[in-house]
Amino acid sequence: MKIFVDANLLVAVLNREYPLYDAAARILSLANQKNHHLYTSPLCLAIAFYFAEKKSGRKSALGKIQKIADYISVTTIDDEITRKSLNNSKVEDFEDGLEYHSAVKSGCECIITEDQSDFYFSEIPVYGSSDFLNILSTKK
Repeated sequence: MKIFVDANLLVAVLNREYPLYDAAARILSLANQKNHHLYTSPLCLAIAFYFAEKKSGRKSALGKIQKIADYISVTTIDDEITRKSLNNSKVEDFEDGLEYHSAVKSGCECIITEDQSDFYFSEIPVYGSSDFLNILSTKK
């Protein structure tokens, strides 16, 4: 399963932000399983870096982002994605549109975020981290 991970999960893991940290870390650990493939966008990495740098400093933040990039595939945000986001009349938040269209172009089957309402326009399922983990546990 191809899973898109939103910036808020990355930030929670990088900065050990509770109570989201535990569920977000479990989501990221799915990258070690063959039946799950995690994706995020360069924009999500930039957002995560910004908050990690504020908390831990530049060197630490770069190291943390590198570790994430070693395990999670990075989608593209190119001219096509940008134009789809700009031209999608359902999208009110440009950033969310970029992330959504980037996830779809990469073949992601769902988006995991703590801000599900931001993706009200999504045509693929959008889950909170706890909800997604519950769904996974019932499938086993």
